[in-house]
Amino acid sequence: MNAAVFAKLLGIFATVAIGWFASRRRWLGAPGGGDPARVLSNAAFYLFVPALLFRTMARIDLERMPWPTLAAYFVPAIGVLLAIYARQRRTAAAHAATPATRTIAATYGNAVQLGIPIAAAVFGEAGLALHIALVSLHGLVMLTLLTVLVELDLARAAGSQAHWDTLRSTVRNALIHPVVLPVVLGLCWNLAGWPLPAVADQTLAMLAAAVVPVCLVLIGVSLESWGLRGQLRGAVELGLLKLLLLPAVVLLAARLAFGVTGTPLAVLAMMAALPTGSNALLFAQRYATREAEATAAIVLSTLAFALTAPLWLALAAWAG
Repeated sequence: MNAAVFAKLLGIFATVAIGWFASRRRWLGAPGGGDPARVLSNAAFYLFVPALLFRTMARIDLERMPWPTLAAYFVPAIGVLLAIYARQRRTAAAHAATPATRTIAATYGNAVQLGIPIAAAVFGEAGLALHIALVSLHGLVMLTLLTVLVELDLARAAGSQAHWDTLRSTVRNALIHPVVLPVVLGLCWNLAGWPLPAVADQTLAMLAAAVVPVCLVLIGVSLESWGLRGQLRGAVELGLLKLLLLPAVVLLAARLAFGVTGTPLAVLAMMAALPTGSNALLFAQRYATREAEATAAIVLSTLAFALTAPLWLALAAWAG
C-alpha cells in the first residue's frame, strides 16, 4: 500500500485511540455526568455535518459534473443498498431503525478522511477530481435515501392508521432532518445562483472542518464505552458486505453495463471498497440502536481495508 495512504490509516487509528484514552480517563465527562458519546454525536449531527453538507451543495458546479460516470457508481450502489435494507427488514428487529442503521454500515464508506487521500495518492489529479464529484453527491444520494427509509420505518412502528398519515409523517421527519435539510437548502441556494457571502463561507468551512476529528474521537469514545466483545459477528457481516459485496457489484456494473474503463473504473471501485464511515455511528447514535455494532464495524472494516484495497485496485486494473 502507498506510504501516504498507510500514514493516513495510522493517523485515523491514532485519533480514534486518543478518543478512547480521553474517555478512559474521563476527560470528557465522569460516569453519571452525561454521555460524552451522545454529546459528541449531537454536535457532529446537528452542527458540523449540516455545515459540511450545505457548503458542499451550495458550491458544487452542477454543470461540470461527470453525470454518466457518477450514474455508474450510484445506480449499482443504490441497488445494493435497497437489497441489503430489504433483507434486514425481513429479519426480526427490536428497534424500527435497525434495518436502515445496519444498511448504512454496509454501504456508506469513509469517502472523506480516507477516500480523498487515497484518490490523490493513487490516481492523481484526474482521479481525485472524479472522487470529489462522487463525494459531493454521496451524502445527498445515500444519506437522504437512508433517512427516508428509517423515518418510514419509524412512522410505521408508531402505529399510524392511514397511509396518508404515514406518508405525511415520513416526509415531514425526513425533510426537517439535520442531514436532508442542509442538502436541500444548499441545492436550492446553488440553483438560485447566489454566491456564499465570505463570512458565511468561512463560518461554514470552520464548522465543516470539525467533522473529521470529532467523528474519529467519537468512534474512540464509543469503543471505550462498548468495546468489541459480543459485536464481532455482526460487525464482520457488515464489513464483508461493505468491503467485498458493494465493490464487486459496482465494478461489474460500471464495466459491463456502463462501459467505464481505465482510471475512472478504478476510482469507482475504490470508492465502493472504502471501509464503513463514521456516519454509520452518527445514525446509530441518533436513533439509539446498534451503537456498539456500528463502532465495531467501523474499526474492523478500516483494519481489513489495508488488505482488501490492493485486491480491488488489481481487479479494477485487470477489468479496465
